[in-house]
Amino acid sequence: MTGIKEYILRNRLKPGDLLPTETELCEAVGASRSSVREAVKILSALDIVEVRHGHGTFVGRMSLNALVESLAFRGLLSGEEDHHVLGQVVDIRQTLEQGLAAEIIDVLDDGHRADLSALAEQMAELAAQDKDFLEIDRAFHLKLMEPLGNDLLLQLTEAFWQVQAIVAPTLRTEPEHRVITAQRHQAIVDAILGGDPAVLKAAVADHYAPIRASIARAVQE
Repeated sequence: MTGIKEYILRNRLKPGDLLPTETELCEAVGASRSSVREAVKILSALDIVEVRHGHGTFVGRMSLNALVESLAFRGLLSGEEDHHVLGQVVDIRQTLEQGLAAEIIDVLDDGHRADLSALAEQMAELAAQDKDFLEIDRAFHLKLMEPLGNDLLLQLTEAFWQVQAIVAPTLRTEPEHRVITAQRHQAIVDAILGGDPAVLKAAVADHYAPIRASIARAVQE
């Protein structure tokens, strides 16, 4: 596995570049065919390479899928570990959004503000019907970060959102929580429209307060 990674770095291959054939890789890294195949399987699971059957093996594009799967699995283990992982995920999400509050207000244009407003309205409508709006929630937080133009930040946002979405259903919630969640998203939009980073930071903290309370309640129970 190390040999293939070193080959990629040594030859300055970029994401999407085609790797040599299996035979050529064996010669290049000085390993047996079975060792190269096993290494490719592991690297593929880590998204370092991408195997396209019938086309070859390519250098993988930036992905946090392995991180998401690992965190989600840890979060679904029985006992205190699930609450511990979820609490850490919430900490990171809140820290990112609060830390970037001023930049978010600066870079969001009218189109993004309108999109966020529309997403918050959809949440409110679905909450009033006691329906889930997970995908809209995901779209909201990605839209919040999108104008910053940082691909890694977007991947982190989605990765931690996915972990939270997978683990959060293990917590006990009440029907009114959907309404509160929708209201807190609207408060974030209002803070953005008001242009005050301090108000936005407070709105973000309020947004995560219900799930923090649910985590604390689960720990006590």
